[in-house]
Amino acid sequence: MATAAQRTPILEVKGISKHFGQVQALDGVDFEVYPGEVVALVGDNGAGKSTLIKVIAGTYRADQGHYFFEGREVQVHTPRDATSLGISTVYQDLALCDNLDVVANLYLGREDTFGPPGPLALLDEVDMEKRATDVLEQLAINIPSVRTQVASLSGGQRQTVAVARSVMWDAKVVILDVPTAALGVAQTRQVLDLIRRLRDQGLGVVVISHNLANVFAVTDRIVVIRLGRRVATFDVREASREDVVAAITGAQFGDEDGLPHPAEIGA
Repeated sequence: MATAAQRTPILEVKGISKHFGQVQALDGVDFEVYPGEVVALVGDNGAGKSTLIKVIAGTYRADQGHYFFEGREVQVHTPRDATSLGISTVYQDLALCDNLDVVANLYLGREDTFGPPGPLALLDEVDMEKRATDVLEQLAINIPSVRTQVASLSGGQRQTVAVARSVMWDAKVVILDVPTAALGVAQTRQVLDLIRRLRDQGLGVVVISHNLANVFAVTDRIVVIRLGRRVATFDVREASREDVVAAITGAQFGDEDGLPHPAEIGA
């Protein structure tokens, strides 16, 4: 986790606002993550978490705000812009091809080739398999074989393969969208252990989650989004689950009324 002396976030957005028609999904949101830190982004359904992540990932373009990476302001208008900086987002669907093996999924669209360029080029299967194996070993990911079809892997193994794909292409920030959803206890532990290893390797990790037990188990800070605004930030060493729930629901602000806010619609 970032120390007091290390105050330059690897990724920071300031004053991010986003409208969808008449609906304001985000209203002046600030967010940051430091190298070697795991930050949880939490909030109720429709709070604006997904919209913020899609702005960071380049899927949405903010109406207002500033985007900084490694201390300098940058322009991120497309997912390719974010990827080129070293920001990788692993969504819930994982974007894996079940009918391909692990190597093919890790290299999907970036295959190593040799021989004549163009359609006659041949895949460099040996080098691809070696690098895939090295990356999985580096992250201590346990799967039967890099030649195993993804369809036969468990949910936890599939999640770790999706994360490994982002790391092997020099990601500096990894964003995980509900990474333990629908996983069993053992598979969840496997994913949480991988998140810790990413932090130990100096990456900034952002975890979107509704499971506060997992959040407190693996993260360093918790950022709460409510009604399109950042309403609270907690150090997990000092906060309680009750504190976080109160911020999510609005109870700590005395405005928990159970009524939907316009920002909850479609955000």
